[in-house]
Amino acid sequence: MTEIIYKEEVYEAVGACMEVYNSLGFGFLEIVYKDAMEIEFAEQGIEYYREKEYPIIYKSNKLRRTFFADFAIHDKIIVEVKACADGIPEESLAQTINYLKASRNKVGLIVNFGKRKLEYKRVIF
Repeated sequence: MTEIIYKEEVYEAVGACMEVYNSLGFGFLEIVYKDAMEIEFAEQGIEYYREKEYPIIYKSNKLRRTFFADFAIHDKIIVEVKACADGIPEESLAQTINYLKASRNKVGLIVNFGKRKLEYKRVIF
């Protein structure tokens, strides 16, 4: 039997996102959902960092460019927030995998607030 990595942490993050979605619905810009998620994570006692910066390493060299994860929760799960009416964009998966590589984390969560129903995708690297 395969064990699900960070099952409880992802579950609580999705629960916080559902709370935000149930309150705001769909149709706002990404930044609105990020602001609301920050409040919700804090209220639920979920350890988070917003816009956490990660270096990008190439052949043992730190590049000048870095990336900023929308959220890092429990310092081990990358959360990417979207507000796309057409669903989770295909390029978001590649983006999240690259973020996982750079951050050396194993689990990512893409959350899309842009449709009539909250969408989320768990990404494992």
